[in-house]
Amino acid sequence: MSVRVKLALTIFATGIVTALLVIATVLYAFQRFEREMTFQRATSFLMRVTSTYDDVLELRRRRPDEFQTWLRNLVLYEPDTQLYLLDRDGLVLASTGKVRLAPGFKVSLGPVLAAMQSAKQDPGRTSFVMGDDPERMDADAVVAAEPLRGAVDGGAAAGYLYLVAHRDSGAGSHWEALRSTFAVPALALIAGIVAVTTLLAALVIASVTRPLQRLTDAVAALSRRGLEEGIANTSQGLLPPRTRDEFGQLTAAFEMMLATLRRQWGALRRLDHFRREGVSNLSHDLRSPLTATAACLETLDARWGGDTAHAEDRRLIEVALRNTRNAARLVQSLGDLAKLDEPEFRLHQVDVDVGELLDDICIRFAEPAERRGIVVRALPLDSAERPPYASLDIELFERAIANLIDNALKFCAPGSHIELSARSRTGHVEVCVADDGPGIAEADLPFLFDRFFRSRQTVAPATGEGGKGLGLAIVKRIVELHRGEVGVDSAPGRGTRITLTLPAAPR
Repeated sequence: MSVRVKLALTIFATGIVTALLVIATVLYAFQRFEREMTFQRATSFLMRVTSTYDDVLELRRRRPDEFQTWLRNLVLYEPDTQLYLLDRDGLVLASTGKVRLAPGFKVSLGPVLAAMQSAKQDPGRTSFVMGDDPERMDADAVVAAEPLRGAVDGGAAAGYLYLVAHRDSGAGSHWEALRSTFAVPALALIAGIVAVTTLLAALVIASVTRPLQRLTDAVAALSRRGLEEGIANTSQGLLPPRTRDEFGQLTAAFEMMLATLRRQWGALRRLDHFRREGVSNLSHDLRSPLTATAACLETLDARWGGDTAHAEDRRLIEVALRNTRNAARLVQSLGDLAKLDEPEFRLHQVDVDVGELLDDICIRFAEPAERRGIVVRALPLDSAERPPYASLDIELFERAIANLIDNALKFCAPGSHIELSARSRTGHVEVCVADDGPGIAEADLPFLFDRFFRSRQTVAPATGEGGKGLGLAIVKRIVELHRGEVGVDSAPGRGTRITLTLPAAPR
């Protein structure tokens, strides 16, 4: 998920939560407003009753039969409201409700006193009071109370008028009015505001993160092109223009990084070119004197071949000749690697049957392998298998296979077998060189194709000759030039299997 989507989702979720909180706040405020208005209307109603009828208790004593009807007439036009006459202890003396209360039923005086205290405050500081409803036995009702003064106890309250106002449940209630005339338009307006603000936020996010997107595209383009092709002109028309915000600072830092990479890449290319040129020149310059030295040593060895007086000299000549030949092979390998590393080096590829090439290579190595008591053979294809065709530089491919066979001959003991095979797979060809020699230690496998790394032992046990760790490095480089891969499977005591995976060519 991109940063833009995350920011947009965050803003959208924030808008939804904000809208829900606004709705909840509006509903809560409306509920408080409704209850405050109910409390104020109830308090005003009781004050009018007590100011008009200052002898309510006396009226009940004189006419008890008519008092109940008179009390109900008072709240005739107050829907879902009940009026109670209480004595000083909260005992219900009369009520307008239809539910008959138990004899001696009392109302808690706490809400009664709180309602009277709230009614005495300033109108701006008045707070509604929730109290008991004797008829419904719950506390979800706004209550109001007014004291009834008596002639005894120094004018203390002789009783109370207690008004219980429930939320109207009829079709014309305030809540229904809110839902029908206010809630739906308000919800639609809030939804529209959330949609518009989300759209605007998405546009702002897109404009703000556009430089970051261009930086991401620049990095992706650099990754696709590579350092060789892309670093020289990456900043030309690809990076966004500098701004004064954090993205502009990031762009400047990216340009500085590219400039540093450009300088370092140029220095590395110059050093690499100097290295390759130096190795190539050194290999060329050393090849001639080493060849001349080897020729001279071979001449002396042939001249003293039948002279017993120079037997000791011949042993020295053999040592010198062997070291000279090893040095010549090393110089040749260094020159070949330098040539293969040249950026201008190009393969001369042709589509060939890899199996036929392996047969030719086996014929070349048959005689030297037979002298060492080793069998080199190419495994034939099954009749149902397709011939493995690949586009190869024949000279380089034969050099790679020859290096693998030569390396196997060095380490395999007499009686061993070296098998070559080529199989056609989907989209590629697998070429395997397998032997049943001593195998390779697991710790050496990751470094087997590194330059100048010598696996197993410094001196090959089968021949007494030491390698310089360049033969397998040349194999890897040749395979890479063919856009292939090289792998090895080996363990001590069970031989070695090296697999070259090359792109297949259509027949």
